[in-house]
Amino acid sequence: MSLSSSKRVVYVAIAANLAIATSKYVAAFLTGSPAMMAEAFHTTVDTGNVLLLVFGMKRSQRPPDELHPFGHGKALYFYSLLVAVYIFGIGGGLAIHEGLSHLKNPPALASPIWNYVVLGIALLFDLYSWKVSYRELVAGRTPATTWLSRIRNSKDPTVFTIFLEDSAGIAGTLIAFLGILLGQVFHNRYFDPVASLIIGILLAGIAIFLGRESGALLLGESIDRETSRRLKALIGLDPSVEQVSDLLTMHLGPEQVLLNLDIKFRSGLTVAELESAIDRLKGRIRTEDPRIKRIFIEAESLKSEGRRPPQAA
Repeated sequence: MSLSSSKRVVYVAIAANLAIATSKYVAAFLTGSPAMMAEAFHTTVDTGNVLLLVFGMKRSQRPPDELHPFGHGKALYFYSLLVAVYIFGIGGGLAIHEGLSHLKNPPALASPIWNYVVLGIALLFDLYSWKVSYRELVAGRTPATTWLSRIRNSKDPTVFTIFLEDSAGIAGTLIAFLGILLGQVFHNRYFDPVASLIIGILLAGIAIFLGRESGALLLGESIDRETSRRLKALIGLDPSVEQVSDLLTMHLGPEQVLLNLDIKFRSGLTVAELESAIDRLKGRIRTEDPRIKRIFIEAESLKSEGRRPPQAA
């Protein structure tokens, strides 16, 4: 996922969320609907979360320094984990609290016209933002790849976080609509606060899933298995390579990968031939996957013969 694509998804989400949050608060104050207030909290948290992602993106682009020789790419993973915490603690927590408090004292039924108008507007904005994030999420995937596996294989939390937030926004809007509508149809004041509870539970579920994915990236997730197998096969085809013992990778950011190789080279190679082979392998690896910025090669033949230490780039 390119940086420009991620930024486009983020800025569309900010504009949509600001418009939606404002309209939901107006409707909630006019009608006193707990479900609408829960949705207003939900969208407010979404707006703050997207701003956190923007901050994380900027920090992740800082160049390497003495304390961070591999760069600051993982800052984005840290802030995406904070987003998951805020969705769970603030968005889900406030929605559940709103529902529970109004179950004890349900609000009087009021004219729902403003709620329906605002929910319709919110749905349109959410659908547009969702469409933009979905296109970026599935860009370049094979037809057999599902959107769920795409999320799990993605190393850019910006896009899949906004995609899940927009999906939750669409689902929450429909839940709030049903809660208000059923309350009016059956003249039952409890449908509205129950809808608020369901929205809170939905947000908690999304937050747990996001926290799991962001936490795995922060801990140092490897590249996907298919790419790893492809790289191993590419290296094994080189005439100087006898065996690839280990291929270890770690994402330092969405577009930054560290690769450590343990290679057994063919015996009888001179030092000059080994140097040429290592340079050739680095070039082929970077051509195959430009995300791999740093490559460390341990040559077993070199270690055993004690000719020179491992090369890094």
